[in-house]
Amino acid sequence: MKFDPIKLEIYKNLFHAVAEEMGAGLRRTAFSPNIKERRDYSCAVFDAAGNVIAMGDHMPVHLGSMPMSVAAAIQALPLHSGDIAILNDPFAGGTHLPDITLVMPVYVGRPATGAHQPLFYVASRAHHADVGGAQPGSMGLARDIYQEGVRIPPLKLAERGRLRRDVLSLVLANVRTPVEREGDLTAQLAACRIGARRLAELVARYGRREVEDYMHHLLAYSARMMRATLRTIPAGSYQAEDFLDDDGISDSPIPIRVRITIRRGKAVVDFTGSAPQCAGSVNAVRAITISAVFYVFRCLMPEEVPATAGLLWPIRVITPPRSVVNAEPPAAVAAGNVETSQRIVDVLLKALAQAIPERIPAASQGTMNNFTVGGLAPTGEPFAYYETVGGGMGARANADGLDAIHTHMTNSLNSPIEALESFYPLRVRRYALRRGSGGRGRYRGGDGIVREVELLVEAQFTILSDRRKFAPYSLAGGEPGAPGMNRLLVGGRVERLASKCTRVAPKGAIISIATPGGGGWGRRSPRAEAGSRRS
Repeated sequence: MKFDPIKLEIYKNLFHAVAEEMGAGLRRTAFSPNIKERRDYSCAVFDAAGNVIAMGDHMPVHLGSMPMSVAAAIQALPLHSGDIAILNDPFAGGTHLPDITLVMPVYVGRPATGAHQPLFYVASRAHHADVGGAQPGSMGLARDIYQEGVRIPPLKLAERGRLRRDVLSLVLANVRTPVEREGDLTAQLAACRIGARRLAELVARYGRREVEDYMHHLLAYSARMMRATLRTIPAGSYQAEDFLDDDGISDSPIPIRVRITIRRGKAVVDFTGSAPQCAGSVNAVRAITISAVFYVFRCLMPEEVPATAGLLWPIRVITPPRSVVNAEPPAAVAAGNVETSQRIVDVLLKALAQAIPERIPAASQGTMNNFTVGGLAPTGEPFAYYETVGGGMGARANADGLDAIHTHMTNSLNSPIEALESFYPLRVRRYALRRGSGGRGRYRGGDGIVREVELLVEAQFTILSDRRKFAPYSLAGGEPGAPGMNRLLVGGRVERLASKCTRVAPKGAIISIATPGGGGWGRRSPRAEAGSRRS
């Protein structure tokens, strides 16, 4: 079929609209504030080979890694019409255990060959506020994967259109909040079915052959555009390193190193020299590292370029086995998804700043400031709550960074105080900008946030955060952003907490999280410096 660039744009928008509608259905029907309010979910559309052809405007850390979940489901299970696979195993296509992925094949008509294979796959992923494990919220200081929660290899949650109650019951029996989990999983099922229905309508309108052709065109076009983008970067090899504060078990910094080699429209991204996988949960599986690479290089491209699997075709990613960027069983990985993914982005941008300094921002806050808390509500029912807290965005070469925002691998929203206090025995005592935390420079980094939550019952809480020791870096002579700080206030006593900690605290205790500011960009002018001294 003759290639038509106008049709290519139409199909890009059609497939994207399917993923967006899936996400809207998931958000509106989910039970938990984590999904309804924070929007910690993602949906995408894949071709028959499992190549992503469209993503919703959702979570980068989910979307770049989701193809491995689809591949794992396809490899492990014969998926027939009406079947839906469930999985969260980080070592079988997942990321960390709270991220549960559903994968559904979409059968539409019959191809000319007579072989009845899916024409598409659709997938929905959501972060569940609890999936069991040693601590409420399933984001504690684990030393291996077995302490982090229920681990689900690819299984059929629905078969021939019928929900498998045995599989669902097995999952729900291993979590603290089964009603909420069932509600969120049901919402994910609905999202997949919405996507399947819309894709069937698309094929009915335009024909199977044309739809298949333009899926291939989208993949090839994305690859061509990535090659063109790589050619705008000066050829060469660029190295950088950055550090996680620690792994929560020891105080030792965790280095992440990268060498990016650009040549003839191709890139090699080599993480050799990064730390071995460690005792704590900051280990990232390869899917997370691939996701961070996908995100960074996608950010270098025009916004209108379709976000398909083709973007990675010109890029080779090297991740040493059993390292912090390519963990293997039985490593704990809960923080690898949320914290190490951010540091991988930071080190990639730091390396690229040597090649294209005017296009790269200073470091953003570099952490998701994960806060989980759980216990028994006054009714006697277990509760588990999870949120991430925004911070400062790094300054750019032509503008200040933004204040109080989620950046890079997270695209979630804040948790509204009204929703938090309505659902859980918690009270927000303070929620404010952390004034002056952004790094100064020609352009200043964005300010972080101060968020203080009071426990209305005795509860166990966990904080998984970073950038408490190593400040967000600046670029071009600016100043770094302020590191974050965690504190526990009990009565009149104030205790400074580690970046990664788990504690049981009494009723009335207040957990205070002050998030990092973004780094500054460029040296301040002498006039600005003088004005600052006078003020």
